Amino acid sequence: MRHSLQTTAATLVAAAAIAGSAAAADLTVTVKGEDGAPLADAVVLVHPASGSGPASAIHYSWPTTMTQQNIAFNPYVLIVPVGTTVGFPNKDKVRHHVYSFSAAKKFELKLYGQQEERTVTFDKTGIVALGCNIHDVMIGYIYVTDTPFAAKTDASGTVVIHGLPGGNGTLSVWHPDMRAKTAVDKSVNLSAAPPETIALDLKPVSQRHKKMAM
Repeated sequence: MRHSLQTTAATLVAAAAIAGSAAAADLTVTVKGEDGAPLADAVVLVHPASGSGPASAIHYSWPTTMTQQNIAFNPYVLIVPVGTTVGFPNKDKVRHHVYSFSAAKKFELKLYGQQEERTVTFDKTGIVALGCNIHDVMIGYIYVTDTPFAAKTDASGTVVIHGLPGGNGTLSVWHPDMRAKTAVDKSVNLSAAPPETIALDLKPVSQRHKKMAM
């Protein structure tokens, strides 16, 4: 269920600047927390009202790999198109047992060691929370989507979505520290979007790095 916009102590500021023609606009989004500090690893998606084409044609610029290294998932958050097969290489000297209980993809990769790799195909859109049965500190997320207009924020809390068509659309933003399990949506005019402020409800600090069942 999508969550409506609400005013809370935690804020996520989406400053949207549209450049170029209606046929090829760029949308810049900046994401901040309640203390004003930038939030990295926020997933930002745009679904144009005119449609995005078949999901099978989507290709992002980053690798579709979720590496296990230094007893952590790298990257922490990975965005992939629906239907993507993701590699799970183990670059640690210890074995890992990767799993997810998420509704979008339940799976289990039983113990495997250094320089071994397993793969999983993500055939349903949604958020997939990852864990390791051997190392409880390991937490990661795969965001499976059906739009080519997707990226995540950098260390400055900023991301640019390139090549958007004109007209109306839906801006969706999600971060692992949100209470909500689904993205918050905002209607935007992709031809001339003014700066937007979106408020999100974040989990308490003590709960932000615990495993999530989705």
